[in-house]
Amino acid sequence: MSGHRIRRNNRDWRKRRKRQLMIRIAGGVILLLMTILIIAGIVTNHKEPEKKQKKAKTTMEQTDTDSMEVKAEPEKETYPYPQKSSDYVEITAPEVRSPYVALVDVDQHLLIAGRNTETLIYPASMTKVMSLIVAVEHLTDLQQTFTMTQDIVDPLVIEEASRAGFAAGDTVTARDMLYGLILPSGADAAVGLAIMTAGSEEAFAGLMNEKCQELGLKNTHFVNASGLHDLSQYTTPVEMAMILAYAMENDTCREVLSTYQYTTAPLASNPEGILLTSTMFGRMYGNEVENVIINAGKTGYTQEARNCLVSYATKGDHHYVALTAGAENRWYVIYDDFELYGKYLP
Repeated sequence: MSGHRIRRNNRDWRKRRKRQLMIRIAGGVILLLMTILIIAGIVTNHKEPEKKQKKAKTTMEQTDTDSMEVKAEPEKETYPYPQKSSDYVEITAPEVRSPYVALVDVDQHLLIAGRNTETLIYPASMTKVMSLIVAVEHLTDLQQTFTMTQDIVDPLVIEEASRAGFAAGDTVTARDMLYGLILPSGADAAVGLAIMTAGSEEAFAGLMNEKCQELGLKNTHFVNASGLHDLSQYTTPVEMAMILAYAMENDTCREVLSTYQYTTAPLASNPEGILLTSTMFGRMYGNEVENVIINAGKTGYTQEARNCLVSYATKGDHHYVALTAGAENRWYVIYDDFELYGKYLP
């Protein structure tokens, strides 16, 4: 019996030994698999940052390239600032009565004659040339309408500002206001356009000053659209000439500035519309100077600025702008223009 038990015990031991061996082998296999998985994970995680680094490097390189491309773009040119011509004439003749004068060759961007050309002056209603530019460049539909209010009209009546004649309650197209702005020098049209374009006259003045920077004007600043006197609203003879020269490059601005008379669409206050007449062409035909045609312009007057005029003329295939300001008589600026275009052009 004891021998039989010994053999059975040996068989049981060998079975247990075999099971233990199988368990160890299985554990080793599992450990090996886990080790392989861990190593694979480490390699993958190692490669992923490399990919991210490569991607980041590529993105940075692209960004650097883009930045270099932006830096390589040429700076936006300002409107050419007139330089004194080699034969510039300082005007001293008493026949030219305005104390501030500038005569500019538009095509060559040259100042060919003048008097106090860089002195600060008040632009008065010549301001409206810049107002015209800003309105035309920002309004996309000149048939859109604006309704005049008592809040706009009443202060202008009190200040005795020049007006086109739009009354509170009148619904006016942008196009009609452009003509009302320039021809009769309407402050009502100026304020209406300012609000229509920018929401307020203050915001509109901001657009006017942005345009000054774009044109490279060094000594011009606006605080209103109409030209009513303000110590912070100023320009120089040369820079006012530049503003008109720029305006004449725009088809709509040129059309408005060159018109003698225009009748608005019917209005609530005037069913037949308002006949608007140019304050400049109301004093001249434009052909008074031999071989010269005065094509366009804008007058101005305030007590502080006195009488002023900026006009655009053609002689042959050349174009010129004359600025006369500070004159004591409204007719002096007209005759001064005739003198400038008749005697000082090449």
